[in-house]
Formats: sequence, C-alpha cells, structure tokens
Amino acid sequence: MDDVSRFPAATLAEETLLGLLMPFWQLVIGAFVVFVVLVSVRRLVRRGPSRMTTALVITAVAIAGFTVVGVLLES
Repeated sequence: MDDVSRFPAATLAEETLLGLLMPFWQLVIGAFVVFVVLVSVRRLVRRGPSRMTTALVITAVAIAGFTVVGVLLES
C-alpha cells in the first residue's frame, strides 16, 4: 500500500508554510548567537587581560568564520 496523504493539498500547504518560516527562524537563531557573542566579548573586555582571553577570541572568530563560510556556500 502506498504511503499517500489523504489530503495532498493540505500536505503541500503545510510544507510551503514551513518553507516560508524556515529562513525567519534561521534569522532569529543567528541574531541570538550574535547577541550572546557580543555579551561574552563585552564581559571579557571588562574583566581585563587573562590567560583565556586570546583562546576565547580565537575560538569566537573561528566560529564566526565557519558560520559565514557555511552561509555563503549554502546558496
């Protein structure tokens, strides 16, 4: 027996709606990540130099770089 929806129009409408919402949720998640990174960097700057500052900054730049490359290659 084939796995066919009883209401193909409803299934298509649902997939279309999710397709439209997907970029919005990616934008919300991206904005939240940027906010958290900015708050973390601000906190590090206020605490002054430490042994972990360089490692954390390098890690943050690497994460941001991988994210940008991923977004650019996604298209």
